[in-house]
Amino acid sequence: MKLLIAALLTSAASAFAPPSSSVAYRQSTVLEVPIAKSNTLNYNVASRNNYRPLFMGWGPDPIWSAGAVESNIQACPSGLCVSLKLNVDDGTEFMYPGQYVQVKPSGDTDVNPVFLAIASAPTGTPPKPTPPSKKKAKEEADSAAGPEPSTPEPATWEFLIKKTDNNDWITNIKPGQTVDVSQVMGGGFPIQDNLDGFKYDFPTQNVLLFATGSGIAPIRSAIESKQLNISPAGSGGRSCTLYYGVKTPDDMPYVSKFAQWEELGVQVVPVISQPDLPCESGAVWKGRTGYVQNALEEDGVPIPRNSGALLCGVKGMCESVKSELLESGVFEGRVLFNF
Repeated sequence: MKLLIAALLTSAASAFAPPSSSVAYRQSTVLEVPIAKSNTLNYNVASRNNYRPLFMGWGPDPIWSAGAVESNIQACPSGLCVSLKLNVDDGTEFMYPGQYVQVKPSGDTDVNPVFLAIASAPTGTPPKPTPPSKKKAKEEADSAAGPEPSTPEPATWEFLIKKTDNNDWITNIKPGQTVDVSQVMGGGFPIQDNLDGFKYDFPTQNVLLFATGSGIAPIRSAIESKQLNISPAGSGGRSCTLYYGVKTPDDMPYVSKFAQWEELGVQVVPVISQPDLPCESGAVWKGRTGYVQNALEEDGVPIPRNSGALLCGVKGMCESVKSELLESGVFEGRVLFNF
């Protein structure tokens, strides 16, 4: 049992582990290093049930579907992370950024599954919110009618996986190998319930995003989901700032996406904790240094009562950032985690 718990914690950490302006990013020098091309595989997943409920926390026992990897590539110059793509026959279960699946070698009962937050944008459509006055009646009607059948729709999901001693089988997976994928689990970030509307009297006009290491995976999903309702400055939508911390420039995935995210309205603030460590790529860092929580403390929160936040990464960062946000005046219910 101790070994199982340790393995689950390690896997979960790799899957979820969970500003001055973007000038800091633009002034930094991160050399682009060629990344190995993907190994492409065909994927065939077994039929899933037409309906599957969503679960909070670590969820129930997994219901496995067999499949194979589409691509598995190095995600950053240091090789610390890999980017994995899986094709699935039904992507409708994935509706909220921050949801996850379990993955294990096909038919293998000896290897503990890894918990992986889906890094790509949701492929299913969330149900429309029900007005409070009609919520009880709708719940009673749904309970009486039973779940509505859904039509499966194929999708491609991406994952960012940090290499550890316990997950080398998936970070080194070879073309043609099969995997078992669970149903989608977890409720993800409760964006709709806590950032939209006037639940906390003041509308959310500013969104802060915080991530360390592979914790950027569900944050990327949130950015690209369009569920944050952010937009470029001056266009009327919410403003958004991403604080993203890693050890060295070579350890930073998704650098090629930063410009795309800024076009969506995200100020990207990379923070390097050990800028003096040599990088094999030859990168020289001239941007923000220290830790994510230090950067937040330096910048502050301009409009705390109109701000909300999404966090995913190491425990120390999450605890420190949450404390700083609450002390500044951000409503606790608007400091969101995906677990």
